[in-house]
Amino acid sequence: MLEGRTALVTGAASGIGAAVVDRLAAEGAHVHAVDIDGDALATLVERLGAERVTPWVMDLSDLDAHASLPRDVDILVNNAGIQHVAPVQDFPVEQFERIHRIMLLSPFRLVRACLPHMYAAGWGRVVNVSSVHGLRASEFKSAYVSAKHGLEGLSKVVALEAGDKGVTSNCINPAYVRTPLVEKQIADQAHAHGIAESDVLEKVMLTPVAIKRLIEPPEVADLVAFLCGPSSNSITGSSFTMDGGWTAH
Repeated sequence: MLEGRTALVTGAASGIGAAVVDRLAAEGAHVHAVDIDGDALATLVERLGAERVTPWVMDLSDLDAHASLPRDVDILVNNAGIQHVAPVQDFPVEQFERIHRIMLLSPFRLVRACLPHMYAAGWGRVVNVSSVHGLRASEFKSAYVSAKHGLEGLSKVVALEAGDKGVTSNCINPAYVRTPLVEKQIADQAHAHGIAESDVLEKVMLTPVAIKRLIEPPEVADLVAFLCGPSSNSITGSSFTMDGGWTAH
């Protein structure tokens, strides 16, 4: 389906990002995989092959480093993200700004850099891995929620500007996915909510959803692949919830 296409995926070494790299490579694309974890990237390349994956070890909060990334890509998947859980009055300013650099300023810079190639080719796909928190808020996540809300707006603006140039821009909005990012925040969630770590999954993460389970990364990757395929030519400016019914409330 994607033979001859080139993709760039951020946060590519684990979780959703690794599943997306797997899926796009399986569909025939060559994938530039960007992540801060060089060892995990090396494992990814070893598994999929250098002919399918090019690794880029990079801290995306270093906005000047973006200049070294390739711009001639047909598919851009903005997936990288980090989390910090704390009340607003205790939230470290430096951490708030870092989250926004990685999850909003970095996607803007990457879209800005890649759009000229997509426009010249008359085809392109921008897929932003947002979150249910791009549509809803939760306590103690001011940086993450505000960055994801900003990503939603950016995605829609790109959709409006790019619609007549063969380029689509969409968001995917999962609830909690079984990823290292989710696993790492369990202790912080327990502290913020005053509960035991063993109760976080049931009492915090799965409380708003009707389907009481974590989403698996390949499920998100399947939706990314659909948005890059031939059946999605008229789909743009949309936010695709896969949230187990969270936003049905």
